[in-house]
Amino acid sequence: MKKITALEVQKRNPQRVNVYLDDQFAFGLANIVAAWLKVGQEISDGKIAALQEEDAREVAMQQALVFLGYRPRSSSEVRKNLQKHKFSESVIENVLERLQHNGLVNDTDFARAWVENRNTFRPRSRRALQFELRQKGMPEELIHDVLEENVDEGQLAQQAAQKYAQKLQNLEWLEFRTKLGGFLGRRGFSYEVIVQVVRQVWEETHPTST
Repeated sequence: MKKITALEVQKRNPQRVNVYLDDQFAFGLANIVAAWLKVGQEISDGKIAALQEEDAREVAMQQALVFLGYRPRSSSEVRKNLQKHKFSESVIENVLERLQHNGLVNDTDFARAWVENRNTFRPRSRRALQFELRQKGMPEELIHDVLEENVDEGQLAQQAAQKYAQKLQNLEWLEFRTKLGGFLGRRGFSYEVIVQVVRQVWEETHPTST
């Protein structure tokens, strides 16, 4: 057993407390973890290990909340961020469970929001969206379900083409077809969809052309 001989708030981070055991600095803890400790209290090595594990979970949770503060994240993205900061797998699992329980991380909602955002601002093919969601760590079954719900390949190609075609108003048919087709190809649309949409958009923007 070791005796707590001092508890001091850290000068640089008042949210943490330095713990001294037997008159020597031992470790730091978050305020919420150290709240029950008292000077003169005796604690075992097992209790010390448990305190440090709880502190790691608290620090990891704060790191995750900062990471989530910039934009919504998938569980895979949160996991990778915590791994980058050298947290143990047990700590990471605990944090992810808490985040999911509180609705702060939800892969289904994330995937739907990602697809809806792309559909609205940067329409692209099902294949391209599938690739992006895989990069975000989404499981294949979830990707399939979300894309089935939210993706109409022809409609998305049409939306993307109409926006881009505004830059091509003064081009002749062959150059128009090449540039718009290349643009849609880079967005991942299939040849069949591109051929149909390019012709349709040309006719809409050049109603007097033959």
